[in-house]
Amino acid sequence: MDMEIVFAGGKKVDAVYKGFTVKTDQSESSGGRGSAPQPFDLFLASIGTCAGIYVLSYCQNHRIDADRIKLILRTETDRTVKLLSKVEIEIQLPLGFEERYKSALIKSAELCSVKRQFHDPPAFDIFTTTQKSNQPDEQ
Repeated sequence: MDMEIVFAGGKKVDAVYKGFTVKTDQSESSGGRGSAPQPFDLFLASIGTCAGIYVLSYCQNHRIDADRIKLILRTETDRTVKLLSKVEIEIQLPLGFEERYKSALIKSAELCSVKRQFHDPPAFDIFTTTQKSNQPDEQ
């Protein structure tokens, strides 16, 4: 899987993948224009939306109306290392939601592959290469 990361001016860094361009920018306080989410915001959104798709799929598979269900993602940060120390996902259910489905919704959200990646993090290899010229050789 290849994803191309490109610099789009100022503090904007975009990811081009599967025909989509995911735009990011830094906040104004970090030197950007705040025109798009910051990369870390997208990381958090990927956790929440991943859990959300599992909850939605469970509801769809069991013919449960999911229109009034929503997930709230909250985080805590360890200020000494400036990394997440806790992620909480609250599944808000409408009044009258059947008790028998509640634990299954939690189990569904826990299946999120983004969340599960924390349990077995990948190795990172970061290196440089030299781009090949698109110009014909000059003689």
